[in-house]
Amino acid sequence: MTLLDTLVPTYLQMLKALSAWLDKAETQSPDDAAALLARRLAPDMFPLATQVRFACVQALEGVCRLSGRPFPADVDALLEEGRDAGSHPGSMADARARIAETLAQVEAIAADAPDVPSQTPIAHALPSGMVFDLSAEQYVRDWALPQFYFHVMAAYAVLRASGVGLGKADYVAHMFAFLRPGTMPGS
Repeated sequence: MTLLDTLVPTYLQMLKALSAWLDKAETQSPDDAAALLARRLAPDMFPLATQVRFACVQALEGVCRLSGRPFPADVDALLEEGRDAGSHPGSMADARARIAETLAQVEAIAADAPDVPSQTPIAHALPSGMVFDLSAEQYVRDWALPQFYFHVMAAYAVLRASGVGLGKADYVAHMFAFLRPGTMPGS
């Protein structure tokens, strides 16, 4: 199994779940859907709109770094939208469109990406000027997956804290493809 074999399915299934959570939020509270995007868990945290965009950025960053490709041009736009989401959260349709674009880009980049040896060096620079020197394996395990899940879970938590009826089944919806027939409670 390659490192991209770990990242890509994770990104795809969780971004699809995130989009479904936004659908559920909009269905359950159509009059409050736009306000949900401006909500945050704590005053010093980014709002839901940012969490969605930063989850997309993390997915694109991961596949690009592992495939040795430059970031797509819209990564900068996603970052700017995310940083500005407190005052301009956009709409649920905007958020779902960003997720759909990211899904398509991740699939396209991964489709012909070369296998990256696990010990390939990756220098991960942050905007603050800090640089982490990691192997590709360390990058996936210690940065790419945790950062992606941080933003996905923050989005989930904002939605739950706002009263959206989400539960564990929504979080692991991808697992139902593996459910043994006849083992669902109540079936």
